[in-house]
Amino acid sequence: MLDWTSLILSYFVCYAIGGIPFGFLIGRLHGVDIRVHGSGNIGATNLLRVCGKRSGYLCFLLDALKGFLPVFIFGILYPSTGSADVAYIPIISVLGVISGHIWSPYLRFKGGKGVATSAGAILAMAPLPILLSVMLWYIVFSISRYVSLASISAAIALPITGFALNQFPVPKIPKLAESTIILLVVLATVVVIKHRTNIKRLLQGTEHKFIKESEECHENHCA
Repeated sequence: MLDWTSLILSYFVCYAIGGIPFGFLIGRLHGVDIRVHGSGNIGATNLLRVCGKRSGYLCFLLDALKGFLPVFIFGILYPSTGSADVAYIPIISVLGVISGHIWSPYLRFKGGKGVATSAGAILAMAPLPILLSVMLWYIVFSISRYVSLASISAAIALPITGFALNQFPVPKIPKLAESTIILLVVLATVVVIKHRTNIKRLLQGTEHKFIKESEECHENHCA
């Protein structure tokens, strides 16, 4: 029988952790409100453009960790006992931490696009599909220099990769539960929807490419 108390608790604990706006906080350390500079997004890409590489990379790492750690911990506390067992609580933990990032309770329910946090959360549940998707992200980014296109491509590839690995399993790596595949489809859909303005700019040819040298911090706030 499903423990509804643990289910609800896991969601809101992960939601609270996922809602921590590291991009916003790092920007504030430099005296910048990241929400009114660059694209206005609180994620690592915008922070990198506005405040430099170190700030952007730190934000990505922290956003990924806040996705990974809660899901990993709840996965240990409530492990799946077999292929037929649906790991409801780890799945709810993933949804909680990602929804917290996208709709942060600390920023009036506004947040980022959830790419780094989703990657961290899925790494705790389905490491091989996310690693393959990260490889695709790197390939698309290296060729196009569009972070948005790379993120969208990786998100779409994630459930496809998970399904394919179930059809052609890798030795010593367990198959993903059907509920996990469904979760990957949901997350991919959310990421694509959150990038709808980027998709529009890509189609119009107005999307910004990532340059190798980071832009100088806006108004020299982020030395």
